[in-house]
Amino acid sequence: MKLSIGPGALVAAAFIGPGTVTACTLAGANFGFALLWALVFATFATMILQSMSARLGVGARLGLGEALMAGAGRTPVRYVIAGLVLAALGLGNAAYEGGNLSGGALGAEALLGDLNEDEFKAVVLALSALAAALLMLGGYKLIEKALVSVVILMALAFLIAAVLVKPDVGAMINGLLPAIPENGLFTAIALIGTTIVPYNLFLHAASARKRWTESNNVAVSEAQSDTIISVGLGGLISIFVLTTAAASLFGTGSEISNALDMAAAIEPTYGQFARWLVGVGLLAAGLSSAITAPMATAFAVTELFKSDDPRIQESVFKGVALITLMIGTGLAVSGIRPTDVIYIAQIANGLLLPIIAASLLFAMNRKSLLGDRVNGLLSNILGVGVVLITLLMGIRGIGRAVGFWP
Repeated sequence: MKLSIGPGALVAAAFIGPGTVTACTLAGANFGFALLWALVFATFATMILQSMSARLGVGARLGLGEALMAGAGRTPVRYVIAGLVLAALGLGNAAYEGGNLSGGALGAEALLGDLNEDEFKAVVLALSALAAALLMLGGYKLIEKALVSVVILMALAFLIAAVLVKPDVGAMINGLLPAIPENGLFTAIALIGTTIVPYNLFLHAASARKRWTESNNVAVSEAQSDTIISVGLGGLISIFVLTTAAASLFGTGSEISNALDMAAAIEPTYGQFARWLVGVGLLAAGLSSAITAPMATAFAVTELFKSDDPRIQESVFKGVALITLMIGTGLAVSGIRPTDVIYIAQIANGLLLPIIAASLLFAMNRKSLLGDRVNGLLSNILGVGVVLITLLMGIRGIGRAVGFWP
């Protein structure tokens, strides 16, 4: 078996977006290392679900959308599932795409200095054009290589930044013990919620099926190794961001609302190089998520409404990806916060995450799909645990969307 990194790196590139960087920055700045355990837990929980998704794609030669529709039974149930998926991924990813592009532009601002409104929009459009070129003109292998490179760039940038601020190793070790500081509950949930992402399950199954064209034990083992290494690296990137914020900002009283603020705050103490590192990491995070969110949406739609004609499938894939990117670009340059769309997406995601996780677990126990590659007892126990946690997260997401949960 050879080490083959690819689809798992797409997953890491997807969940390490500007939202994750911001959540980790705020967690470190406000609570130090106290919530480090939440990132470690989220990383392992993501490995569990994404490993199942990769095994579904390689072992059963199915995307998650196809598996959901195959197990949905009667037509009304299929319509409900398809509607939830489209609401959460279609509306949600289009809305969040604006945040991905804006976050990437903030990273550019950390590198270039303050940008006026027109310059900021120009950077957004440039990032959008680059993402569109890769999605429209590049094949899967080119996109995979590009995103693997971006993940490595993020890892190096945030690693060097974390080392530069000389964190307290003892405090980091204490942060691995599960404990929630005062007013830290929702931040802990946010750290978990930005790592375990429903659309990554669609992205992973589909991309793993494209990467490994044969369904054999060697391919499945390679896909599992890729998942563990890549998701683990993504988790480390989140930890590096939190570490940088905790070591440099916790207890200083600095007003921090995003990673750009962190870049500006650490420059006087650690020099312009530190600001550049955070800027490069944030720029890479925005670009990577700007590519993967449209990809995931396109994979899900083509699987839910599958055509036997490969040319139609490819046209639908590129069309959905481009529409998602264009809507996000429009939102980013308009300066309008898409609150209504995000409101719907939050509710849909709150419903969808436990449903998708449970459906994936159900699919992974179907011998008709996977034969002897179905889940074992340990995988099922771990999977049920993650499903219960995602159910609580889903309730929390809906609660926040409708206003009864802060």
